[in-house]
Amino acid sequence: MNASFAPTIRHDWTRAEILDLFAMPFSDLMFQAQSVHRAYFNPNEVQVSTLCSIKTGACPEDCAYCPQSARYDTGLEREKLMAVEKVIEEAKAAKASGATRFCMGAAWRSPKNRDMPYVTTMVKGVKALGLETCMTLGMLDENQAQELASAGLDYYNHNLDTSPEYYGEIITTRTYQDRLETLANVRKAGMKVCCGGIVGMGEEESDRAGLLQQLANMSEHPESVPINMLVKVGGTPLESEADLDPFEFIRTIAVARILMPKSHVRLSAGREQMNEQTQAMAFLAGANSIFYGEKLLTTPNPEANKDMQLFNKLGIKPEAYEVHEDESEQEAAIVNKLQEAAMDSLFYNASK
Repeated sequence: MNASFAPTIRHDWTRAEILDLFAMPFSDLMFQAQSVHRAYFNPNEVQVSTLCSIKTGACPEDCAYCPQSARYDTGLEREKLMAVEKVIEEAKAAKASGATRFCMGAAWRSPKNRDMPYVTTMVKGVKALGLETCMTLGMLDENQAQELASAGLDYYNHNLDTSPEYYGEIITTRTYQDRLETLANVRKAGMKVCCGGIVGMGEEESDRAGLLQQLANMSEHPESVPINMLVKVGGTPLESEADLDPFEFIRTIAVARILMPKSHVRLSAGREQMNEQTQAMAFLAGANSIFYGEKLLTTPNPEANKDMQLFNKLGIKPEAYEVHEDESEQEAAIVNKLQEAAMDSLFYNASK
């Protein structure tokens, strides 16, 4: 961290200013992004998360990129809500593999009230392991957001996906305002926000600038900003979309770092298609968070050992997450949470 250079945190970026950043010579843009990054972060540390799909498929939304939509025939097998005990096992494995944050995703438009006791029990159990917790469950009302916050959820993920102007080309079953209202409910409940988008969906550079403008001009920047490269899945409307130039992807990472200096910028979906050099350039552009493991919800992710091999080549280490309970206290807390939850009743059909 470089305390002598601390860029001003702004929330008033214009579209023209952001497009000017995109238009910078590549080396100048990378230098500026790296300078901003070093002002707030150790440039050789990356936050490591693992993502677990706790309920897969049968989502009623029509997001054009998503294999979990019930509207598309992608060959994805629908699965019921995962038992809490199984989620805790997955979280233990993630921690053993080096993850510090465990993210749980469910293919819902929004959780039903009957779902909330199950997901809050998951949060408590994972927290007891000494991991940060994150969930993505779709839209939340104020009461649901407060329930999750009371259970100890650290982060809630709800992406904007693209610019307001291009949004209707990708999704029609919920509005941009719906997404903003969920994020407002998350903030009001006191949780941290994980919010970003997807590039390579046929949008223009102005749309990538528009997405970042929405994020950077929030009253509080999202603590975590995932930048996803479209993973094209057969059966979805975007299966034949042209590939985005990797340099445009790197520019998006770099501009996100400049606009949101204190946020973790996550190199997220699409890493399976990136070679080591592209990933290294993304870290140089200011990405300092990844999903780690073999699967990112329902699409491939680089194998964990490959990630560690790349980290070793680059001199990168996982960012530490401090906890204050010893192992015995954590284990006792997990046992208590599972006993309270009556585990034999925690597996039910959440797709109804």
